[in-house]
Amino acid sequence: MTRRPTTRRPATRQQVDAELGRLDRLAKLLDSQFSILGFRFGWDGIASLVPVVGDAATMLPSAYLIWRARELGLPASVLRRMAMNTAFDFVGGSVPVAGTVFDLFFKANLKNMALLRRHLSEIPER
Repeated sequence: MTRRPTTRRPATRQQVDAELGRLDRLAKLLDSQFSILGFRFGWDGIASLVPVVGDAATMLPSAYLIWRARELGLPASVLRRMAMNTAFDFVGGSVPVAGTVFDLFFKANLKNMALLRRHLSEIPER
């Protein structure tokens, strides 16, 4: 049985902040990149116009965000909650027509970034 490698947490707060910036940009791209009449939406909402396939395509970058959160050392309980947000987004967004509306309002990636930031803010500086 092979042992799973330990998480590779960035060494400095500056590296953590840089990674958070990259992940923030990804979350905003997916959930709030565009604005029409003050209403914000991203590629997740646009991709959901193609039932199931569009949602599956945007689930990959959402999964990447969760994987990076794991690498940053988030506990399993927070990772599970992030995965549930992403799964809920996928299932809700897969419903024809109503799923597109759902995707425009349920912003799983921004919710996951809030969870990630909240957890990392509780960790003392190294």
